[in-house]
Formats: sequence, structure tokens, C-alpha cells
Amino acid sequence: MKTTAAVLRGVGGKWEVEEVELDPPGPGEVLIELVASGLCHSDEHMVTGDLPVAFPVIGGHEGAGRVLQIGPGVTDVVTGDPVVLTFLPSCGRCSYCVRGHTALCDDGAGAMLGPQLDGTYRFHARGEDLGQMCLLGTFARHTVVPVKSVVKIDEGIPLELAALVGCGVTTGVGSAIRAAELHPGDTAVVIGVGGIGANAVQGAKLAGCRYVMAVDPVEFKREKALELGATHVAANMDDAWQTVSELTRGRLADAAILTTGVAEGSYLQPALQLVGKRGRVVVTALGHPSEDTASLSLLELTLYEKQIRGSLFGSSNAQHDVPRLLELYQLGQLKLAELVTRTYALEEINTGYQDMREGRNIRGVIHY
Repeated sequence: MKTTAAVLRGVGGKWEVEEVELDPPGPGEVLIELVASGLCHSDEHMVTGDLPVAFPVIGGHEGAGRVLQIGPGVTDVVTGDPVVLTFLPSCGRCSYCVRGHTALCDDGAGAMLGPQLDGTYRFHARGEDLGQMCLLGTFARHTVVPVKSVVKIDEGIPLELAALVGCGVTTGVGSAIRAAELHPGDTAVVIGVGGIGANAVQGAKLAGCRYVMAVDPVEFKREKALELGATHVAANMDDAWQTVSELTRGRLADAAILTTGVAEGSYLQPALQLVGKRGRVVVTALGHPSEDTASLSLLELTLYEKQIRGSLFGSSNAQHDVPRLLELYQLGQLKLAELVTRTYALEEINTGYQDMREGRNIRGVIHY
């Protein structure tokens, strides 16, 4: 079939919206008609080169829609089912999946390479194959993905909001609850209030934290953090430390979650200084692929038993966490509509990313 997609053809390029050819689903795959796709910062990392990929590639890894067709052997979903697409497949059988770490599923090893799990391509244009961001390519009106990458959800949930749970919401909430292991009465600091950080704030609130500090230099984002559950905000790390120290009588935070646009090595030590004894620093933001140095006090790390943890997809388990988060939304305990700053047509995708770069969006969303 023919459909329309936003294609990136090289580092530093613009998204090019064009007509593409899409093959039918193969074994273990499904054809999806998308309703919406979030404009996540990870796709921007492909533009800047911070996330190495093979070009050309159809971007997008945060989306929701309905199943149009199933491939041979698919039994988990049927035509017409509403689904959320998740950017990491889970097979349910590898060593990581059976231990409950489905975000680390072995099938995710090739997610950034371009082709599908069998090594072949589903999208084609201009006489060449097109890769799919994280096996998905949600910057397309239609896409073919592994059934391992979809989560069936209940009818009645707005798919344009459910799309957000495919990446940003689950990653942010999971970073707070799963990776940072926050508990009722804890103090949390979220560093960077974008599509992930906004939901880390929501996760800290859901966890029952008594203080949730959000740090961001953009006033609009600090105001949004207060709407989403932050109890305090700061424009910089020094001000955050001063407030957290006063609130906790010098004990500092139980966890700091790094959700900046890019993780820099220089951010670690200020984050470590924000947490107290046995405090956790969770690094959810993606760093530069070539950066292998970081500034931190090893003495402080040992003497106070502080910890630094990486977190992918919020260390979440999609088949369990996506439906659960949507239930929280239906119960009024998780905000989704409030995350969406602006919606765009697919043809406006470059405008959407410019708005993100300039700090005008918490989350921009493409509506098909």
C-alpha cells in the first residue's frame, strides 16, 4: 500500500514528508493505522547525531492506533483492536524478559538498525529501503511493526492521549517509581521538565513523595511542573540544593532523576550533591555516544553509599505498565491531556521540533 511518512536522510537534515510504499505484515507482525504520534526528543537525537542510526529512516516511536491487518501466527490482537506502540519489543522468553526486565529484551538489540526483526524492510521510497525508528516509524500514517511491540488497550481511551504512554509517560513515571524506587514520604528532584521529566514529576507524586522539586531554566516548564505535582521548582541546581537542604533539614533528597534534553558528564556531580545518604541518581536522559567521561566525587559516592543508575524506558514492563497507567488516567490520578502543549499535522513536523528546541513544548503531538 501507499502511505505518507516523515523521512530523515542524514545527520543535520530536515524531516521530509513524502509518499512511501509499505509492505504487508509478515509472520509475527501487524499493520497499524496510526491516530497520533508524540514528538519525542529521542528522534531529535537522530537529527543531531547523538543517536547513531542507519539512514534513510522513518522517525517516530511514540504512537497509538488500530490494527488494520495481522500477519501469519499473530494471536495476541485482531483487526480493529486499539493498541499502543512501544519502542522496545518484548519476547517474553529471553533471560531478561523472564526476570521482569522486558525493557532489556534481547529483541531490542537491533531496534536502531533500521530493518525489522527478520532483517528485511517494510518501507520503501525512491528505489531504496527505509528503516523504522525502534522498529516502529510512527511518523507515518500507517506502519508495520512486530506484535511484540504493541500493547492492546481498552476501548474508550482517546488514542491521541494513549499515544503518550508509548514512551514519555511510561519512561518518566517508571524512572521515578521503578528506577528511583521512590516511596511515600520521600523527597525527589527532577532535573529537566520536558516530555520525560514532566512525567517523572507525576511519578514522584504517585509514589507519595512529600517534596517534589523540579529544576528547569524555562519558566513555562516550571509552571507546568507545579500543575503536574511538583511542590517546589528552581531555575538552577544551586537554588534547588538550597531549597531541598532547607526542606529536609540537611538530609537532602532520596533520589534525583536526570531528564535533561541531553545527559552531559558534568551534570552528574551536581545531581549527586542533591541526594543524601544512600541517595539514588537515575540517568534517563541520553548522553552523547562518544562521551565517556563524567565528573563526580568517588569519595562522596563511597562514604555516603550514593548510587548512579541508568534507566531505559523507565525500567518498565510495557504489557503490565501501559494498561495500568491508562487505568490511572481514567481514574483521574494521571494527567495526559495536560502534557500536550500543541498538536501538529505531519506536514508541520519540523515546526514541532523547532518548538521543542526553543522550550515551547512539554509534548508536541502529531494528529493524523
